[in-house]
Amino acid sequence: MFIRCTPTRSRKSGAPYTTYRLVQSVRTAQSIKQATLLNLGSHFDLPKDQWPLLVQRIDELLHNQTSLIASTLSEAAQTLAQRYAAQLIALKPSESVAPTPAPTPVVEGAMAQAHAPQGVSERFQHVDLDSIELIRPRSIGVEHAALSAMRQCGFEAKLSELGLNRPQIAATVASVVARMAAPASELATHAWLQQHSGLGELIDFDFEAMDLNRLYRASDLLYKHRDALQDHLFAQAQSIFGLHPTITLYDLTNTYFEGICASVAKAKRGHSKESRSDCPLLTLALTLDSSGFVRRSKVFAGNASEPATLKDMLESLNAAPGATVVMDAGIATEANLTWLRENGYHYLVKSRLRERQFDPEGATEVQTAGDVTIKMNRVMDAQGQVLLYCHSPAREQKDRAIDDAKAAAFEAVCEKLKAGLSKPRGAKDVDTIMERLGRAKAAHPRGAQHYEVQVTRDETQLIALDITWSKCIKTGSAAAHPGVYCLRTNLLDVDDATLWRTYVMLTDLESVFRSLKTDLGLRPVFHQVERRVEGHLFISVLAYHFVHMLRTQLKHQGINDSWSTLRETLSVQRRVTLTMTRRDGRSVHVRKASRPEPRHQSINEMLGHAPNPGGTHRTLI
Repeated sequence: MFIRCTPTRSRKSGAPYTTYRLVQSVRTAQSIKQATLLNLGSHFDLPKDQWPLLVQRIDELLHNQTSLIASTLSEAAQTLAQRYAAQLIALKPSESVAPTPAPTPVVEGAMAQAHAPQGVSERFQHVDLDSIELIRPRSIGVEHAALSAMRQCGFEAKLSELGLNRPQIAATVASVVARMAAPASELATHAWLQQHSGLGELIDFDFEAMDLNRLYRASDLLYKHRDALQDHLFAQAQSIFGLHPTITLYDLTNTYFEGICASVAKAKRGHSKESRSDCPLLTLALTLDSSGFVRRSKVFAGNASEPATLKDMLESLNAAPGATVVMDAGIATEANLTWLRENGYHYLVKSRLRERQFDPEGATEVQTAGDVTIKMNRVMDAQGQVLLYCHSPAREQKDRAIDDAKAAAFEAVCEKLKAGLSKPRGAKDVDTIMERLGRAKAAHPRGAQHYEVQVTRDETQLIALDITWSKCIKTGSAAAHPGVYCLRTNLLDVDDATLWRTYVMLTDLESVFRSLKTDLGLRPVFHQVERRVEGHLFISVLAYHFVHMLRTQLKHQGINDSWSTLRETLSVQRRVTLTMTRRDGRSVHVRKASRPEPRHQSINEMLGHAPNPGGTHRTLI
């Protein structure tokens, strides 16, 4: 073998360039010809003085020989040798390896029956056990599950229908699978695909030869076709799971940037849900159906008003009149509720009303999945809407703990001000004390609203002599009715239990956002180009769709694990090459996946996945 450098020209532009090939001389009946074993491309940049050593190392790897030159090769040359040898082995068709003769009954280091009769299975070979090596381990478990979910939805076929060619499809699939398996930047994803993942073997694509910029362009293509892809994937989910999208869940979250993002118009400072108000933000809005599948996503500016986004999202969704919209209090303004009524929508929201009421005697009860009893009072308001006051024991404990903490914090301020009246340097000026009390009320409004504070003054009315306070629970507050919250709806004919269970679906949306941000790389954002920013978020949304698809299928089988748990279980499986030397000096290469662990195998059986992704490839050299 040797490396040939060949000048050539582009067929399209006619521009000259140089290509490199790994070539071997082959003797035929008439002459000796040179056959190309591997095209090394036009970007082969190994110094020419290392070419002979590289070829020699490739030959050693192919024939499973102990290396005599490894120490003289650079790390780059060693990596190339491993890569090219693996490609040459993969290019040879998988074959049944003919057995070698065994002249003696027992041979040290041999693996087979010595006196095997003619016609024995060709799986049995005489090999040197000391020559066995395991090389090129690549992760395959998560990639196999992710790709299976994609193909079940016809994702690759849809990309082809949208006009993407094979390399573009491979890059887009890789971007989404990487977000599911090892969420990171495009740079880190590129390294993961080249050095750690076996995804290329499953889709027959060489990621080690792929340029980093192709991943960035894949992000652009996905974002360009976002509406068509979202509609296609949701339609597939409807078909697979028999969904009836009569309920729409709507909520928003935000993510933050690393960097100044001067060229990203939507990067604005606002209220960060991750307490990162020191960074520019971006808002992601999602509409989902009751089963948790995303129907539509959209990116808004980081300082977008949550209520102002509802109309835009529902109009883009083309939701059918009569559909029920479930959303949290932050979006449920009077203007939005009026718009929903005028456009024929039903709604179920958490009310913004501060006043609470609850009558335990007239309450109905419903059991939760955890056998907790929720009590509910139904009240009709002046607008003809149902107000459903719900009491939760768990929420009562939470409310009491918060109220006690807020009250204790306000009382601590009062105690400190009172103690200061008897200290030489303590504040005694009435104006100063009143100012500090005002700050305390602003800092702890939930606790301070229940207190009456009296400041006793001297004859001049300028100096405070004493501070006293008394607590009286404010009517209609959370402290007066701990554990009570109010739902508001125009669904007049739906019973209390159904209303409550429908609203609880909104907690699924909160779990979606947690999964997006913690498991699927939604935050932070490092891009500084607007289309790349929105592409980054959309890749996470696509990854969530396939994650949710896998989890939904497993939930039907009784497995409710989070994606992080499932990913950890699946990630153990590796695809490796076993190389060994036969008695006749020839090398056998067998590439296959490791056996799944018992938990992984159970998941495979439930999902109908093959235990050996990629199959077995046997090569004799």
